[in-house]
Amino acid sequence: MTEQSTKGIIFNIQRFAIHDGPGIRTTVFFKGCPLRCWWCHNPESHKILPEKYEGCNPRRGFDHNFSTDKDEVGKEFSVDELMNEILKDRIFYDESDGGVTFSGGEPLMQPDFLNEVLKECKSEGIHTTIDTSGFASSDVMNEAAELTELFLFDLKLMRDDLHTKYTGVSNQLILKNLVELNQLGKKINIRIPIVLELTDTNENLFAIRGFISDLNNVVGINLLPYHRLGEGKYARFGAENKMNDTVSPDMKSLENIRQFFSKLNCKVTIGG
Repeated sequence: MTEQSTKGIIFNIQRFAIHDGPGIRTTVFFKGCPLRCWWCHNPESHKILPEKYEGCNPRRGFDHNFSTDKDEVGKEFSVDELMNEILKDRIFYDESDGGVTFSGGEPLMQPDFLNEVLKECKSEGIHTTIDTSGFASSDVMNEAAELTELFLFDLKLMRDDLHTKYTGVSNQLILKNLVELNQLGKKINIRIPIVLELTDTNENLFAIRGFISDLNNVVGINLLPYHRLGEGKYARFGAENKMNDTVSPDMKSLENIRQFFSKLNCKVTIGG
């Protein structure tokens, strides 16, 4: 194990995940995100530091106790402590060609800690995946890419003005990073949130497909239908929920979108 002292803040560890990359995986959720997507179902991931829930036990549904305080979400881990958690599931990785996925929040917001853990995983022969918004400096992205075998990369809105309005940041750096990852030969799985009358418009879907068609290392596309399962969290964190009146897309619409993207040379699935 490493002797360094870099530490990171994690808000959940989900074991036996099957939708966050190949095989059976352990998904590690990093706290902190630079985006504020209106449809986000993990508002507890926004702030990088541990924070309090109000009037509810936050551990319900979580796979790991992340705080000695029952009303707090987020816990500091050393690299060794996190690797000990990851290695507990090694037998499942070996039997299923699985591994570990780093999600969030945005794992690239904690690059030093992330890279140290990636190095340890590489030394252990564990397959690594990063689930990312793509919003990070090119240096941070490229350094992580050297240690990562697969990227789950979000594409939300192609019009920059809409992306800025609904996520809080421009998409220019995101698109630049996606092109560079492709040029580096990294395997990429594109993830598209499907939000009615927002990301599912013909304009947006045609723009996404056109952009992806120029990338030769996209191995899959996941269509992620908006759901309302995270609504209760907004009240507990005192955050504004801007999607109160939004409903989930129906299966017919999702299947039409799946067929639309199936014209590309990669696997398209509904869900993760």
